[in-house]
Amino acid sequence: MGRRVLGATLVAAGLAFHAAPAFADKLDEVLSRLEALEKRDSKLAAENAALKARLNKVETGKSAAPAVSPAVGAVIATRTPTPPPALEAPEIDKNGHGFLEHKKGNPLTFYTPGGEITGYGNIDISFDDTTKSLTNMNLNGASSPVGNFSWLPAISTNTSYLGVRGFQRIENFPLNFVYQLELGFDLSATPGLKQTNSQISDNVNGALFNRNTYIGFASPEFGALKIGKTTAPYENSTGGFNPFAGQIGDMRVIMGNTGGDNRVEFATRLEHSIWYESPTIGGFQFNALFSPGQNRSTISDNIAAGSTDCTGGNDPTSGGLFPNGCNDGAFSNAVSTNLSYTNGPFYATVAYERHFKVNRQSDVSGIYGVPGSSIPSVTTAQLTSCPPGSTTCVGFANATQLAAFNADVADEDAFKVAALYTFTTKTTVGGIFEMMHRYVNPLISFQNERQRNGTWAFLTQELTPVDSVSFGWAHAFKAVGDPGQHNSVASATVVVPGLFDSNGNPVAAASNDNSADMITANYKHKFGSNLTWYTAVAATINGPNAHYDLGAGGRGVTTDCHDAFGASGGLVSQPHCFVGPVLAGVSTGIQWRF
Repeated sequence: MGRRVLGATLVAAGLAFHAAPAFADKLDEVLSRLEALEKRDSKLAAENAALKARLNKVETGKSAAPAVSPAVGAVIATRTPTPPPALEAPEIDKNGHGFLEHKKGNPLTFYTPGGEITGYGNIDISFDDTTKSLTNMNLNGASSPVGNFSWLPAISTNTSYLGVRGFQRIENFPLNFVYQLELGFDLSATPGLKQTNSQISDNVNGALFNRNTYIGFASPEFGALKIGKTTAPYENSTGGFNPFAGQIGDMRVIMGNTGGDNRVEFATRLEHSIWYESPTIGGFQFNALFSPGQNRSTISDNIAAGSTDCTGGNDPTSGGLFPNGCNDGAFSNAVSTNLSYTNGPFYATVAYERHFKVNRQSDVSGIYGVPGSSIPSVTTAQLTSCPPGSTTCVGFANATQLAAFNADVADEDAFKVAALYTFTTKTTVGGIFEMMHRYVNPLISFQNERQRNGTWAFLTQELTPVDSVSFGWAHAFKAVGDPGQHNSVASATVVVPGLFDSNGNPVAAASNDNSADMITANYKHKFGSNLTWYTAVAATINGPNAHYDLGAGGRGVTTDCHDAFGASGGLVSQPHCFVGPVLAGVSTGIQWRF
C-alpha cells in the first residue's frame, strides 16, 4: 500500500512539474517496476507463511508421539559420547615446580619437590698402541722378557662413569640435604674382578656405586659436610693441572705415585670417609677429610671392616704374603687436606695427606727370599723376636732379617704446592712440586723407594674456540732406596742387612738410581660443548733402576714393567718387573662428557 501511495505521489509530482509527453514513457516504466516489486514481495510473504506452518506441525507431532521403550530406544537413539577424563594438574611444590619438571638451561637437571636432581657422566674410549721397550734395556744378567714386550695395540676404556647428584631443601633447617651416586663402567671389557699377572682387585667396575658416592648437608654460607667415599682433597686440589687425565700421559704416572707402578698411592679413592668443604672466603677455600682405618690389626694387615679389598687397592693375595694378607701397601687411618686461593686467572694450592701404619712387609720377605708359607699363619704383629739359640726365626735366617721384616710398617705422607695462571692469550701454564716420605727405621732405608720428590709442569694453548694443544713433563727424583726387581743394578756401596752369599759375604742392595721422566703431548678438537676427539703421545724414560709406567691413574689399559711370565694371576703369579726401559705410545680417542 505504501508503494502505491509513493507511486501516486511520484505521478502527481511528475504531472505538476513535467507536462511534456516525452516524460510519460519514463513514468510508465517506473510504475511497472514498482508493480513487479510488489508482486515479488507478496510471493515471498506466502512462502514464509507456508514454512511457519510446517514448523508448527513438526513441533505438534513431537509432543504427541508415544513413549519409546528402553529396548527400542537403545536401538534408534543416538548414544551420547562419554566425555574424556579431566587432565590432572601437574604436581606443584611451594616453589612452583612440578615433579621432574625440566630445568631450563641444563639438559639433565630436573626439579624434585623442594630440590633438584642432575644426571652427569663421562664416556671415554681410545685406541692405543704402546711398547714396553722402545730402546734396548740393560738386562744386567737377568733372563729376557717372556712374551711380547714390544708394540701392542689395544682398545681402552678410560675413567668412564655415570652418576646423579642433587639436593633437597629441609623445612626450618638452614642446610640442604645433598647426595651423589656414581658408578664406573667399562665399554671395551666385560665387568668383573680385576686380575692381571701383577695385581688382583675385588673391586668390580660397574657395580653400584663404586665411585665417589656420598650424602651430606650443605649451604653456600656453611660449606658442606659429607660422608661416604671420595677421591681425597690432596688429589682433587690439582685436578685442573692435568689436561691428560685418563690418557697414556696422565701426570699420575709420576705425581703421587711412590713406587712407579699402576697404583697411585696419593691419588686413591678413600672409602668410609667423612669430610668438610668450606665456602670460598676472599678467594680462599679449604677441604679436610678423615678416613678411619676400620682395621682390627695393629699393623693394618687385615681387610678393613666392611671393605672387599685391602686399603690401598689390592686383594690380599695380590703381592701380599699368604696367609697374612694385606702387607703390600695396606694402611689404617688416613687424613687429607688442602688450602687453595683463586683470584681470576690465578690459582694456587697447598695440600697434605698421610696414611698411617702402611704395611709393606712383603717387600722385605721378598728381598730375603722367605716365602709366605714359611711364616706362621698368625698376624705378623706377633713375630717380634728371635728366640735365643734359634737357627731360624719364624722363617727368617737371623734376628736382623726378622727385625727388618717387623720394621716395614710405617706412616707415609705427601705434601705439594702448586700454581697455575691463564693468560689473555688463552695460554695456561702450571706446575707442582711434591715431596713424599716414608718414616721407616734406618735399618731398612736401603729398600725405601717410597721416599722421593717429584715435579710436574704443563702448558695448554687454545688455538681456536674448539681446538687446543697441551704439553707436559713430569720428573721423579731418586728415592732413598730401592727394593730391587728382576734386572736391577746392584749398589756399589749399600748392602742388605742380615743377608749373605754362600761365602759369607754381604749381598749388595739394589742401587737407588731410579729417577725417571715422563713427557707427553695431546691435541683436542671439540665437536660440541661436550664431545671431544683427542690424540696423545707419551714416553716414560726410566733410570737404570726405575720402573714407572704409562697410563696410571684410571685407564682401563696400562703399560707397565711386567712381562707375560706367570700370566695366570693369583697366588702362583711371579711376574717379572723390568727396570730401566723406555716406554712409549700413541693414543686416539673420543670423550663425551655431560
